[in-house]
Formats: sequence, C-alpha cells, structure tokens
Amino acid sequence: MTAAKVAIADDHPLFRTALKHAIAECLAGETTVEAESFGELLTIVEQTPSIEVVFLDLHMPGNDGFSGLAQLRNHYPDIVVIMVSSDDHAMTMQKAISFGAAAFIPKSADLSVIAEAINTVLQGEVWLPEHDGMAQSQEVMSEHMQLSEQLSQLTPQQYVVLQLIADGQLNKQIAYDLDIKETTVKKHVSAILQKLQVNNRTLAGLKYQQLMLTPASQDLAS
Repeated sequence: MTAAKVAIADDHPLFRTALKHAIAECLAGETTVEAESFGELLTIVEQTPSIEVVFLDLHMPGNDGFSGLAQLRNHYPDIVVIMVSSDDHAMTMQKAISFGAAAFIPKSADLSVIAEAINTVLQGEVWLPEHDGMAQSQEVMSEHMQLSEQLSQLTPQQYVVLQLIADGQLNKQIAYDLDIKETTVKKHVSAILQKLQVNNRTLAGLKYQQLMLTPASQDLAS
C-alpha cells in the first residue's frame, strides 16, 4: 500500500464517502485517510508526511471557522487545503480563498462538480463554484490576504501562543500550558505583535478572531 497523499477531515461519514468516490476518479490508486475532528487530522498529518491535499470541513469538532485552515497553512505550508461546507454563502467562500484555501466545495455539489474542483486544484489553480453574489470588496479581500500572510510568518509555537492570547489567557497561564518560561512567552508575544503589525495583545487577539465566522470581538475588548 502506498503512503496516503489525501486526508479528508469531516465529521459526516456520508460526505466522506462521496469525497472518496470523487477522489478515486481524479487520483486513481491514491490512499485516502479520514479524520472526524481537527485534532485527529493534526495527528494524522504529523504522522503521515506524504499527505499533500487536505479536505477540511468548515464546521467540525476542533475547527472554528477558518482557524484550522490558518493553522494548517502555518504548520504545514506545502499542504493544499480544500474547504468543504454546507455553508455556501459567497462571502464565506471568498473568505476561504483569501485565507489560503485552494478551493471551496459546497456539500450540495454533485460528484461531477467535486471532480471538477479537484482537477482544477491539481492543475495549480484556485476553484470556486459559480455564485451570483460572489463579488466582494477588493479592500476586504486584501485585508484577509494580508492577515493570512502575516499568520504564515509566525512560527508554529508563536501561532499557538496567539491562539491562547485570543482565548484571553495571560502570559503566566500560557507559560504553564506550554511548559515554557514566562520570559519566553513575552518574547513570543513581542514577535507576534511585530509580525501582525499591532501594538498590543488585545489587537492581536482581535486579528486572530477574524478567522472565526462570528468574531467574538466584544469579549476580547471587554
């Protein structure tokens, strides 16, 4: 058996089965692995360095909005991520592309459309379904793309520290959770602020919250 090159992260077995059929048509002979949560996906990716493509459900345990997409791009920049979801709002789909997804496949798509999306991505292109309301402010798209680039510049540990900052944790708590010195956390925070081009941790947390479908800005600002 060859090493797996494709991972499907989705908590709905029927859709995973549909994706496997489409993948088999486009990538004959490839082994596909499956995950029911984002945490399980991270374990699989870490243990399977041959994985090149990940199908990631927008709504699944452990994945809040586009946080999973951003984390994969930060930790495993060579992996191509294709978002899948029943949420096919134009803004959601364009936001996925702005944050670095190679495609966004609605779960309502039939097998031929899924195959079209996969083939397009395999040719190195970005794929989105046709949608009447797809036009989005260029300014908004640019902001999301800039944030995606900034997040990709963080080291994996800095990314984790940013996640904990966004959760409202203080340096002492972060140091305890990550089993590192508080002075190390402070260095990470300084680097994060510089890379995100903000001057305090609240603004850094708010930037991270942009990855969520419903940013909790009021919680961080309070």
